[in-house]
Amino acid sequence: MSFSDAFDQHPFIVLGVDDEPNALMVLEGLSLSEGHIFHGTTKPKEAIDLVLQHMPDVVLLDVMMPHLSGYDICRAVKANEVTRMIPVVLLTALDSREDRVQGIEAGCDDFLPKPFDRIELRARVRSLARTKRLNENLDHAETVLATLARAVEAKDGTTGDHCDRLTRNGLSFGRFLGLNRPDLKALARAGVLHDIGKVGIPDAVLLKPARLTPAEWEIMRRHPVIGAELLAPLRTMDRVVPIVRHHHERWDGGGYPDGLRGERIPLLARVFQVLDAFDALTSVRPYKAAMNELEAINVLLGETGEGKWDPAIMEAFLRFRETETLCR
Repeated sequence: MSFSDAFDQHPFIVLGVDDEPNALMVLEGLSLSEGHIFHGTTKPKEAIDLVLQHMPDVVLLDVMMPHLSGYDICRAVKANEVTRMIPVVLLTALDSREDRVQGIEAGCDDFLPKPFDRIELRARVRSLARTKRLNENLDHAETVLATLARAVEAKDGTTGDHCDRLTRNGLSFGRFLGLNRPDLKALARAGVLHDIGKVGIPDAVLLKPARLTPAEWEIMRRHPVIGAELLAPLRTMDRVVPIVRHHHERWDGGGYPDGLRGERIPLLARVFQVLDAFDALTSVRPYKAAMNELEAINVLLGETGEGKWDPAIMEAFLRFRETETLCR
């Protein structure tokens, strides 16, 4: 059994807030009958502290309460970076369109009228809690991968904030190109994760100050495949994996690992590789000094003529550079 499977089998934690003791007892009974852990209060002012203390999987809120309404508590939960992913269900006798709109605007995840159907409430709690646990597992996995990628970058003291620059420039260039939100997010993630596969490259090769031998180059050229394989199990990385695998391909087919040519190279990889090449040229490396922007652009134009880069992407990059300041 994996760690995440074992974690998911831990009872769900439910927090109920209702100023009516009898109503709170009903929520407690329903939760305990399902095997959940229950915490509750009849004092709305205690709600936020209890959320932070117990970090529940679901919060069940009455709406009409003194001092703080369910809407107020919901807004506070969703405004806090630590608690905003916790699902909130509003329970109320109010059932007008305006009430529902107010609940949605407060950020609630579900809205059930009183008296609620107990079977429906049980099902909603289970569904929302499972989704929250799944999102936590994905978030934790992404955090571990990003930390691993940063550790790889930190091995090379000359790259500086290479990942951060690629993330910021990727977002700016992507917006300039009119890319949609999922593609922008993929470019930003690729800024950090593109070289994560280097974790599988021996330090004797990765950090060698001299020119690599042909055999060592074969080892180094494996890092895009290793990186793609590390990210592939995460569905949230489905747009990032092609960037990681193909950011060393070349327009004329002379790149690696698959020797893709022209538009067979995924678009986001073609966009990213121009940004990566520009950053490499304008940064200090063990084997070269940093170029200024004009020198780097001239090199990229020459390489485009030689068949390295997508000419249309390069043309767009030149127009982008005229209107935007790149992070350095």
